[in-house]
Amino acid sequence: MDDDTDRAEAAKRGSPYLNARQAAYFLKMSARTLQRLRARGEGPTPRRHARMVLYHIDDLETWSRQRADRRAVTGDDGAPS
Repeated sequence: MDDDTDRAEAAKRGSPYLNARQAAYFLKMSARTLQRLRARGEGPTPRRHARMVLYHIDDLETWSRQRADRRAVTGDDGAPS
């Protein structure tokens, strides 16, 4: 596994914060897609710590569940167009 994968897995056991690349891996999307969602205000809630954009694992899971629920009801995949 690569470093981001290892860190994403470790977040489940340790620090609850992931950087953007780790968060994208956790959500099974590209970092670019996550960046676009953040720019539009449509993605999971980012948190700023110094100059870093971080995501709390609970925010990622909540956003992912809401997205899955919306897809189940509307058929919308939530991906940016």
